[in-house]
Amino acid sequence: MIETILLESGIDCDIDRVHVDWSPAKLIEHAISHHEGYLTSTGSLSVSTGAFTGRSPENRYIVDTGDAERNINWNSSTNKPIDEKTYKRVRKNVTRYMSQRRHLFVIRGYAGADRQYARKVMVVCERAHQALFIQNMLVRPTADELEVFGRPDILVFAAPSYVCSRDRDGVEPAAVILDMNKKKIVVAGTGYCGEIKKAVFTMMNYLLPIEDGVLPMHCSANVDPVTGKTCILFGLSGTGKTTLSADPDRLLIGDDEHGWSPRGVFNIEGGCYAKTIDLTREREPDIFDAIRFGSVSENVKLDRRTRAAVYSDSSITENGRAAYPLEHIERVVESGTGEIPSVVLFLTADAYGVLPPISKLSREQAMFHFLTGYTAKVAGTELGVKEPQPTFSALFGEPFMPLDHMTYAYLLGEKIAQNNTRVYLVNTGWTGGPYGVGHRIALFHTRALVKAAQTGELDVAGYRHDDVFDVDVPLACPGVPTDLLTPRSTWADGEEYDRCAADLAQKFRDNFNKRYPGVQLEDLAKARR
Repeated sequence: MIETILLESGIDCDIDRVHVDWSPAKLIEHAISHHEGYLTSTGSLSVSTGAFTGRSPENRYIVDTGDAERNINWNSSTNKPIDEKTYKRVRKNVTRYMSQRRHLFVIRGYAGADRQYARKVMVVCERAHQALFIQNMLVRPTADELEVFGRPDILVFAAPSYVCSRDRDGVEPAAVILDMNKKKIVVAGTGYCGEIKKAVFTMMNYLLPIEDGVLPMHCSANVDPVTGKTCILFGLSGTGKTTLSADPDRLLIGDDEHGWSPRGVFNIEGGCYAKTIDLTREREPDIFDAIRFGSVSENVKLDRRTRAAVYSDSSITENGRAAYPLEHIERVVESGTGEIPSVVLFLTADAYGVLPPISKLSREQAMFHFLTGYTAKVAGTELGVKEPQPTFSALFGEPFMPLDHMTYAYLLGEKIAQNNTRVYLVNTGWTGGPYGVGHRIALFHTRALVKAAQTGELDVAGYRHDDVFDVDVPLACPGVPTDLLTPRSTWADGEEYDRCAADLAQKFRDNFNKRYPGVQLEDLAKARR
């Protein structure tokens, strides 16, 4: 079957050169013997991804034909069209190139832990460490499932050494192309493995809402081992999503990509892809200890003598990464699934210091903040800017959501209403003033607020309405000072707080009106798919 699929795809080579579903040990042996990387002192396979140490949005395309032409949100800056003729030329050249390789690797797995909504994925790649990476990231089939795996739903070709040429291929120097109609992906010219992972996720974000009515989410999820209650956490980089989802009193379902179906939440992945910059065992013990034999470390500086990872060294890139299977984490849900979420948390690191540390959202407010996807980054001193910089990424993962944003927002709104799911906006950023004046909210206070939200204890004391941000703020929370819940009381100058809060609220409105002209908050409340 695999030989037939390869031939049909344009890869014509001796099947003996195709290594199918090799074990981690065999892949690591091959990678080292063929100079793809080194073993670190903890046993992780350390590799360099070359010129590309992160995703390359300018080289990512979606084929604009068939149903995709009608369904894709072409208005988004992240969805670049490519015509079918150019795509077929690139795919033909890439598969011809792969036919000439001495070794090819095939990995089969699932995108989705809940098999009812999962898609079978087959990745054909040029390098052993790519195979190990995607083997870690996909949900691994059982031996019985591999026996009857058959044809994949999604087929991926990854050829990092094939450098695209404008004259030959029509694109350069790299290409990540998604054919939503035929469910095929080409990743060429870039060795950054995250392109494979995110391309599969983007494909799932297209298929799940259209074919299954499932909401795909760029979020983490965990569960209370006693009650079984599930919580999902959205948040952009720097908001504490990884830290808060790795709660020592809860079990991790997954840290990045999930689906919300009528049956509950399921992890789309089978592993984690964690940033390693400044990683320490004290701050992130689960991640630190998971980077061992069987994992892949990308672009992480090594001590030349000891081969120990130097996570504080960003000379290669700030975006050093490690990919490891969920089995490397102790407190995980082995099935990769959970109940329908009882709580949704939107995390933001508000560097303006004006958002409450936690607030409860109505259905329409939840949809508004989902579409807004706000956090604030501290200013870059090299630009001479002294105020925080707002960041808006719709759906907390806009680059990977190819459909109209309202499709995902309406799905979220429906699921919140149908399941009486509680939604909270959590500020993990500053209080007492903006960055440089105030201080960051203590992690133990944030954990107390999150725990109270998850258990429902936050509702006991009641709420007051914040008219500026149109949210409900709790009057009290166990283990949290009362004045912290009212940001204005933490500022030395109340009038300055009022000015800064009004300014941020206006930034929310301006962003929303620009992105979704004519859409009103009351429209979200009434919306139905």
